Amino acid sequence: MTRDEAADLQDAVGDALTQRREFFRTAGVHREDGAYEVARRGANSAGNSKVFESFEVLRRLFERLPDEFTADDVGRTGITGSRRHMLVRHFAEHPAFDCGISRRNPLTAEKATDDGTDETTTRDEGEVISAD
Repeated sequence: MTRDEAADLQDAVGDALTQRREFFRTAGVHREDGAYEVARRGANSAGNSKVFESFEVLRRLFERLPDEFTADDVGRTGITGSRRHMLVRHFAEHPAFDCGISRRNPLTAEKATDDGTDETTTRDEGEVISAD
């Protein structure tokens, strides 16, 4: 293999290991080092993101949250500032997490019930909103 071919292969492997998925208000990045970053969509500063050791660490955080949770509940895990709200939105937007936004003020997400349904019924621009 030539040096140029090796460089091309290295670039291709790096691209395959790094995957960014954008949602309505947030984005998730699977990084080369195995970490998972939650960021505000379109933002480019560290103040608008939270890096987890892996996606599994984020999943465990979600599992520890109550069935209905707010940014304050996320904050009890040590996450501070606007990142708490960003994570509530990311949980609601990412299909791996079975929940939706049930109230906007205060921002509240609700996990799906055990029977696979959830009480939030209407979608508006990527958010699930209570039918009340």
